[in-house]
Amino acid sequence: MQAATRTSVQVAARLNPAALARRRFRVWWMARLPRTDTTLLTQRNVYILPTGAGWMLALTLLVLLVASINFQLNLGYLLTFLLAGSAVAGMHICHGTLRGLSLHLKPPAPHFAGDSAALEVQLSSERRTPRMAIALAVQGSGQWSWTDVPAQGTALVQVAFAPARRGLHDVPVLIAETRFPLGTFRVWALWRPAAQVLVYPTPEPHPPALPPGDSLGGDAPSTHSAGSGEFDGVRAYRRGDPQKLVVWKKAAQAMATGTDALVSRDTQQSQRSELWLEPGRTGLVDPEARIARLTAWVLQADRLGLRYGLRLAGSVVPQGSGAAQRLRCLEALALC
Repeated sequence: MQAATRTSVQVAARLNPAALARRRFRVWWMARLPRTDTTLLTQRNVYILPTGAGWMLALTLLVLLVASINFQLNLGYLLTFLLAGSAVAGMHICHGTLRGLSLHLKPPAPHFAGDSAALEVQLSSERRTPRMAIALAVQGSGQWSWTDVPAQGTALVQVAFAPARRGLHDVPVLIAETRFPLGTFRVWALWRPAAQVLVYPTPEPHPPALPPGDSLGGDAPSTHSAGSGEFDGVRAYRRGDPQKLVVWKKAAQAMATGTDALVSRDTQQSQRSELWLEPGRTGLVDPEARIARLTAWVLQADRLGLRYGLRLAGSVVPQGSGAAQRLRCLEALALC
């Protein structure tokens, strides 16, 4: 694989050496950026260049200056230097909009692969005047989030980030940009956060029922209702039972027959078996398909309020239930 990658890079270098040089320069430049979740924008890391409108303004000023000199137009000189002075003042204001701004990335929350995550960035300003029209985005994404930072205040911006695969990913390089007030200059800064975001596997859309549990103490293994993933053992509803134990399907059937008796799952019966989720029980060959089905089973078991465990090739999540168990299993599936 490494030899094939090296060969493709060499071929690309022969076909387009300029693109390879730009790529190497970009890699070298990004390596210079320190990884930090909080950064202060100063004159050392804020860059400025004219935009297309700025170059057109410069060309217009040049034409006006040449015409004023050629025809000895005093009003032409006035207009030329007035526009030039406005452009210089706009350049100073544009650079000062980012300079002195503090950026802080909040810890990103885990999410499922394929879903768009929102990176929350807090912008803080100690200046006595507001900062207008500041945009943030993942470098190269083109999806900008705009905000204004009040005087001596903070603003919260959510930047879209959608990794395609499960696992633990570094937060990509973020870019802050502004063209306020005239749009003739582009001021930007690059920021490489140190945080990482955990991406859970995408669950299978329509998984089969949960596998049967392993019996304890010689009891027969517990069974599940066909296609529903619920335990067959139920009992009459008792006051104080959690709502997640109520079998709503059976309750709906009871109400349809003219009664309003509720039933709950028999937790005593479920405790006589252990539900273990394993790749071998999925009946699938593809590793990623197995992970997707296990993820769906974890969510299904958590929704039913069952105790369950997860056995993977390199790790074992002991039996448990609740939100903490769900997060442990999803993390193990994401990193396996």
